[in-house]
Amino acid sequence: MSRAILAPLVPLYAASVGVKNLAYEHRWLKPKRLEWPVISVGNLSVGGAGKTPVVIRLAQLLTEQGRNIDVLSRGYGRSTQQTVRVDADGSAEQFGDEPILIARNARVPVYVGASRYEAGLLAEREQPKPSLHLLDDGFQHRQLTRDIDIVVLHRSDFDERLLPAGQLREPLSALTRASVIVLRAEDQHLEDQLRRRGIEAPVWIQRRRLVVETSVRAIAFCGIARPEEFFAALRASGSDIPASSHYRDHHVYTDSDLKHLLQLRNSNQAASFITTEKDWMRLTPEQRTRLAPLNVARLDVVFENETAVAGQLLSLLVRK
Repeated sequence: MSRAILAPLVPLYAASVGVKNLAYEHRWLKPKRLEWPVISVGNLSVGGAGKTPVVIRLAQLLTEQGRNIDVLSRGYGRSTQQTVRVDADGSAEQFGDEPILIARNARVPVYVGASRYEAGLLAEREQPKPSLHLLDDGFQHRQLTRDIDIVVLHRSDFDERLLPAGQLREPLSALTRASVIVLRAEDQHLEDQLRRRGIEAPVWIQRRRLVVETSVRAIAFCGIARPEEFFAALRASGSDIPASSHYRDHHVYTDSDLKHLLQLRNSNQAASFITTEKDWMRLTPEQRTRLAPLNVARLDVVFENETAVAGQLLSLLVRK
């Protein structure tokens, strides 16, 4: 459906968001509070800002500071409904692709639940004290009290419209609630726009690097929010990508998809496939075997001046 057709619905959506936020600001709705501090990592848009690598790096940094960390997530895309701790060796169908990715790369306990409050209670029963909760995708999840709100921005957020005609879940003015804003290194000039809008939160700069371990001719595929960024990063790394195929974010691969990919490899005389870590999580062991050799490109994130980032984060907690 055309975005232009949906434009008349934007004021209705904006009004509903405004009413919800007003209700929390005036305490007409009261969020629940966990015993341990909560650091939320979220964004403004529907997918594609890159918050999962940021969650992973923050968990690693805080662990290096000697803090006990767990992550609370909704577990989008999983087939189960229980509030449980993620088994890092489990499947995306059980726990969701992003929770599995966080559990494996950050090496911290991850809990999934429709209620992040219930997930937090389970973590507090199981984990040693004192601990910190990282709330994944939490900026709009105002049912749970957080001590710090970290918001990861994508450059497109500055030009997007609100849902349903655009991709923004909230307008840029919502960033007045943010404790910290994260920009990509190539977008750090956008800090000036934030200041002109009256957004005063400190800005952290993240540097992203795609780690690719193959140099053979490969068909690239993915089911993520911004596939063009993945394919461009692969080619920029020097990978030989004669063709690519993309699917919806969190796509569950079918037999038809695999047949298409195999035909693509044969018609382009490619030697292998390459995909993202998130997509690899969603493939079953049988599917991975059918697509072999299948290479996985890992996205690494580091912050500029990580010593200062860790220090600022802990100082913000002390003030609470």
